Amino acid sequence: MKKSIIRCAALLLLAVLLPVCSLGETVVTSFYPVWLLTLNLTQGIDGLTVRNLAAPDTGCLHDYQLQTGDMKALADADLFLVNGAGMESYLDLVFSAFPDLPVAEAAEGIPLLYTGDALQIGASEESEEPNAHLWLSAGNAQLMAENLARAISDHFPQYQEAVEANLTDLKSRLTVLDQELRDGVSALPRRGIITFHEAFPYFAAAYGLDVLAVVNREPGENLTPTQLAELADAIVALGIPPLFVEPQYEDLSARTLAAETGAKIFTLDPVVTGPAEDVPLDYYETVMRQNLSELRKALGD
Repeated sequence: MKKSIIRCAALLLLAVLLPVCSLGETVVTSFYPVWLLTLNLTQGIDGLTVRNLAAPDTGCLHDYQLQTGDMKALADADLFLVNGAGMESYLDLVFSAFPDLPVAEAAEGIPLLYTGDALQIGASEESEEPNAHLWLSAGNAQLMAENLARAISDHFPQYQEAVEANLTDLKSRLTVLDQELRDGVSALPRRGIITFHEAFPYFAAAYGLDVLAVVNREPGENLTPTQLAELADAIVALGIPPLFVEPQYEDLSARTLAAETGAKIFTLDPVVTGPAEDVPLDYYETVMRQNLSELRKALGD
């Protein structure tokens, strides 16, 4: 705890001392999904630079701590765009270090789901918290894009027309994707899945999947023998549904459970990592369509 306080104090001091040397307008985003949406909204706009804080291979911001480079980026920022809904646990530090920096939340006004709606394995006994993975519904991604576009236009009115045109194009593509996902999942003969990270409740709620159980653990943390036994019993009791892991996390526990129960393992990508350079503007859509293909393999005939 003492080290954490000292680190925060040091970062605050650094923020005060950092020179501000940005050229033109700079938008900083917190992590990959917000970055992807913002890149789409700002494409073709000269004079507006978009920078992302968390490295593209970071994944969800579980216990993410701001680095010196992050503080430098925020010192140069004209606008900070975040996911919200509790994803960025460091926001109080940002508010303290940069009280004049405008911060906009993509999740603003979007109805939230909460943890604990499905059987939880390996979960802490803390109270329920909002689930921050809103973008995994294409409909929510549209609402997030609207919030981000509004923030960009409000702070940079000279770009409003271009941002609105980009938003219209993005929403059109996301509408097509949303219908593809609805049609694709509705055609599946089975709907029950078990996931190893509580990233997909919004996807499940939007498209009719049934998350029968969620294995909650910190990234890189394996289940205890007791938890493995508990989950193996649950898998059998639930009729041995497929297990879905994420490419960002190791799958040792899933492989152990598959060996013990006969359950099959598949992959769903929460779109929290991706290419760092030459990012395809349709990367979100590409990955979501890959997820649909994986669901067809797991839940089809």
